[in-house]
Amino acid sequence: MPNAQSGFFEWVWYFVQTYGPMFLRGAGTTLLIALTGTLAGFLIGLGVGVVRTIPCRREDGLVRYALLRVVRAVLSIYIEVFRSTPMIVQAMVIYYGCAQMFGLNLPQLLAGFLIVSINTGAYLSEIMRGGIQSVDPGQREAAAAIGMTHGQTMLHVVLPQAIRNTLPALGNEFIVNIKDTSVLNVISVSELFFVSKSAAGTFFKYFEVFFITSVIYFVMTFACTRLLRLLEKKMDGPENYTIHGSQTVPEGELKLKGGAAQ
Repeated sequence: MPNAQSGFFEWVWYFVQTYGPMFLRGAGTTLLIALTGTLAGFLIGLGVGVVRTIPCRREDGLVRYALLRVVRAVLSIYIEVFRSTPMIVQAMVIYYGCAQMFGLNLPQLLAGFLIVSINTGAYLSEIMRGGIQSVDPGQREAAAAIGMTHGQTMLHVVLPQAIRNTLPALGNEFIVNIKDTSVLNVISVSELFFVSKSAAGTFFKYFEVFFITSVIYFVMTFACTRLLRLLEKKMDGPENYTIHGSQTVPEGELKLKGGAAQ
């Protein structure tokens, strides 16, 4: 173990050797929560976005109209509450609130997953709603003209395009969640920040430990950013398209055909 006169890099190397597996487990937990929370939040946001774009007209029936208005109001409250409060406060309220109000002692990992999912869903719901509305209204009209219902139009026409349009925002939300999972240390989730704080507190070497932590966060976010950009390029397809089946007619043959036609 380094002594009091040891330098910065000696302590860094010591923490890498001694706490390396713990850092890797914390990084794995961070990625797991960020990935599953983003996927679940995407499903929540997709559902909320679809519901908020359903036409709400009195002529469709008073009961349907009233029900949609109530559901929309509830969803609007959900979005505003979770977008207007920090995730660290949401973590405290949900984790300790479930224990105190309902007697539910959630495992820390499950609680972290729920918190990230609900928070992400509130943000992605507005993103998905914007993606749905960005699709050309003429396509909805064309689908209705051939007899497709609203549900069929959303499933087969609108949503595939909306998801593609919002893919960069979804990737960005995943990157943000990798970093924002650090707030879950307040409910003792053993993610990267939590294990780093525990290692730093052992020798009071916060600079050295969190230097390692920052490098790990950078590697995770940078690698995920590169992979997401490759995915976007893959979905975009090739830059140049070749039209198959076309035939170039030589100039001389073209003149011959023109003369024959005359």
